[in-house]
Amino acid sequence: MSKLVNKVALITGGSRGIGAAIAKRLAADGARVAITYAKDAKAAAAVVKAIELDGGKALAIQADAADAEAVKGAVNKTVATFGRLDVLVNNAGGSPPVPAADASPRFSAGVLQLNLLAPLLVSQAANAVMQRRAGGGAIVMVSSVSGRRPSPGTAAYGAAKAGLENLTATLAVEWAPKVRVNALAVGLVRTEQAHLHYGDEAGVAAVGATVPLGRLAEPTEVGACAVFLASPLASYVTGATIAVHGGGERPACLAAATAQVSEGAPA
Repeated sequence: MSKLVNKVALITGGSRGIGAAIAKRLAADGARVAITYAKDAKAAAAVVKAIELDGGKALAIQADAADAEAVKGAVNKTVATFGRLDVLVNNAGGSPPVPAADASPRFSAGVLQLNLLAPLLVSQAANAVMQRRAGGGAIVMVSSVSGRRPSPGTAAYGAAKAGLENLTATLAVEWAPKVRVNALAVGLVRTEQAHLHYGDEAGVAAVGATVPLGRLAEPTEVGACAVFLASPLASYVTGATIAVHGGGERPACLAAATAQVSEGAPA
């Protein structure tokens, strides 16, 4: 039986990349899905069409995740269309690379707004609905390994994601037992925009080789983890952040070391 049959999920930033993959995986596991998008209506419509062609039900809503009124409207429209809201995935986020010394106050504030304050706004709106339901609900934050290590070139983004993990743990305590709140600390993912970060196929392969599993994640693999946290399989999991990073990144010092370490010897 599908893990999310008869459930309704709302995914922010669900028109492309990881968000689209999460929406499709949730729908494949039985959920009726609403996605929000900021500008690209065509991409959002394509996600809805793909879900419907696969036998699911989906809805696209234009809404700025950082706009409190727009967020409430998206939650209300989801409930009005599907009759309930069981799952929220806070996926909208991101940041272009800018050296910290060159980042303007307006730029940094915008990054923090999108990656930390927006998830709080959307979660507040969803929680208000979920707390009134007998079955409560589940919230999944899409965080990043950038919040767990230095994030050169995206300082505000890394700081926001670090804050998002703390927000996850705090909301899990405040909103229990009705609403579970968890996060995914996502590593390197092969999306349609991977070339902007890693270059051509050779660049993508070289970056993937730095990961213990030897490759970048596919977006659908992040989606599978979101399904787990949203489903009854994670009924006793809240306040947790699951690392979805293929083992992390091999320490740079090991590549520079000249010592010969024999098999079985301590590193």
